[in-house]
Amino acid sequence: MADDAIIPDTKDWTWVLEQPCAECGFRAEEVDGPQVPALVAECAVRWERVLTRPDVATRPAPDVWSPLEYACHVRDVFRVFDERAALMLAQDGPTFANWDQDATALAERYAEQDPGQVAVDLAATADGAAATFASVQADQWARRGFRSNGSVFTVESLAKYFVHDVVHHLHDVQG
Repeated sequence: MADDAIIPDTKDWTWVLEQPCAECGFRAEEVDGPQVPALVAECAVRWERVLTRPDVATRPAPDVWSPLEYACHVRDVFRVFDERAALMLAQDGPTFANWDQDATALAERYAEQDPGQVAVDLAATADGAAATFASVQADQWARRGFRSNGSVFTVESLAKYFVHDVVHHLHDVQG
């Protein structure tokens, strides 16, 4: 079960903001920014259940993350998008630092982490992200931020993009 067997995902997933995801069924146009905190809380509970599975650390194929590895990724997604949303709320037009999710998975040894601790950490980072998105005032949803590749997000589009990632990976692990 070598970590380097995973092929890095190089897709630009921003298209999910404009069309439904054929894989998981997520439809960004059906999500409003103020719904995001409740969606995050719902997904966090589902992820905690995934982490109690007896086979949580087993990869379904050598080149597919285990549910544990996906949960570690989602825990970090909660943290990264919480930070990005907070930055957008605090600064005008910030550019986000790059985040190499595949390098993080290797460096943090996702496959070797304790599922119980991941569940605790995932719940905490989900709570943090939900609180940040819950704090957004009506006039702040349109605030802008930028990825280093030039992709433009509003707080609302960032929220939708973020929630898709969490929902999509629940689909990946049948959670």
